[in-house]
Amino acid sequence: MSDGKLLHIEVMYGLPDEQRVFKAIVTPDTPVEEIISHSGILDAYPEIDLKKNKVGVFSRLVKLDATVHDGDRIEIYRPLVADPKEIRRRRAERMKAEGKSDPVTGGKVNPLRKGE
Repeated sequence: MSDGKLLHIEVMYGLPDEQRVFKAIVTPDTPVEEIISHSGILDAYPEIDLKKNKVGVFSRLVKLDATVHDGDRIEIYRPLVADPKEIRRRRAERMKAEGKSDPVTGGKVNPLRKGE
């Protein structure tokens, strides 16, 4: 223990239908990986693999050996099911094919624009 002060940390994992927050009290020099292990979240969600799942503190990615500050929330992220850029590209192509988007700009059809 570096200065005798304990930190109150939350460890969070969200699923589409539920989100759980685990609380942990640790020393200031405790790394993120150890906090996650001691929080009990890995027992509750055995599908979490810290070698695959990314981890962040308040939406900013951190390494497992990083340290945290009092009141921080460690978040364990699920892998993406689909690439958001690919989904937007497909949606734009579909809208263009259906005539619901401007063929020049790719945006919404401007009703005030004169037809050519």
